[in-house]
Amino acid sequence: MYMISHTGRPPLAGEFTSELPQSHAITDERPPSRLYAAAQPSSSNRAESSGPVASALAGRFFCVMPTSTVYCAGQTYADKADEVRQIEEFLRGQGVERVEMVVASSIGADLAMAFLTQTQIPVGYVFFDGGQFAQIGKATRRIMGPMLYLAIKSLYWSKGATLGKIMWCSDEAIKPYFVAAGKALSYGNIRRQMADSLEDKPFPPLSKELQKRCFFEFGSAEDHFKYRAAVMQAYPAGNFPVFDGYNHMQYQIRDPKGFAAMMELPFLQKE
Repeated sequence: MYMISHTGRPPLAGEFTSELPQSHAITDERPPSRLYAAAQPSSSNRAESSGPVASALAGRFFCVMPTSTVYCAGQTYADKADEVRQIEEFLRGQGVERVEMVVASSIGADLAMAFLTQTQIPVGYVFFDGGQFAQIGKATRRIMGPMLYLAIKSLYWSKGATLGKIMWCSDEAIKPYFVAAGKALSYGNIRRQMADSLEDKPFPPLSKELQKRCFFEFGSAEDHFKYRAAVMQAYPAGNFPVFDGYNHMQYQIRDPKGFAAMMELPFLQKE
C-alpha cells in the first residue's frame, strides 16, 4: 500500500528502511501525521510501480508505497495478518496518526480489506481500482499457485516479453515493475499468499460510515467487472463508479497524473 498526508511544501524523495518490506516512500524530515496508502497490483506488487501517481501527489501529500513481502527477495510471506502488522508497526514508528486514503488495485484489494478490518489507525477514504474480489475455493487456489508462479516468473525470464499474454497491455513503462516482481518471486511465497487470499468466504464487514467513504471502481471492459454485483450486495452503502470502456487499471497506468488528480477530489471538495 502507499500513503499520503497533507504537507505545506513538496516533500523530499527518500527511502525508509526497517523490517517492513516497504522499500520506497516520499516524505520530508518531519514525521507525517496523515498519510495516503495504496496497495499495489498483484503481479507488479512493487513500491516503484506507484511512483508516477505518487510523484503527482507529492506536492500536497506524504506518500508511502509498500511492497508486498511476496515480491521481496529473501523475505518470507507469512499471511495477511503479518503483512498488516508490519505495515501498522512501520506507520506508527513514523508517527502516523491517520491515513487519509487507502488505494488498492487488483489483488491488493484483498490485503487492503485485511488492513481496514485489523488496523487501529483511522482511515479517511478507500479507493479500489479494479479490485480482485474473487471468492475461490481452497483446492482451486492450490492449483492456481504454480500457474501464477510460472506466469509471473516468465516476465523475468523473458525480460517482459510475455506481459501482453498476461495483461491487456504491454507498455514499456510498466515492464520493469513486472520484471522485478518476477525476479524476486519465490514459489513458497506465492503458495502461501494464495493459501490465505481470495478465500471462498463472505467479504469482511465494514461499517456503514466507512462504506460511504469507499469507492469500488471497475473498468467496464475488465474481467474483474464480474465481481461488481457481489461487492455491491456486500457493501450497499458504498460507491461504485464505472470507467466506461476502460480495461483493468487502464486509467492508472495510462494517465497517472489524471488518476492522481482524481484521488485528490475528496480533499479538494472539503476546502
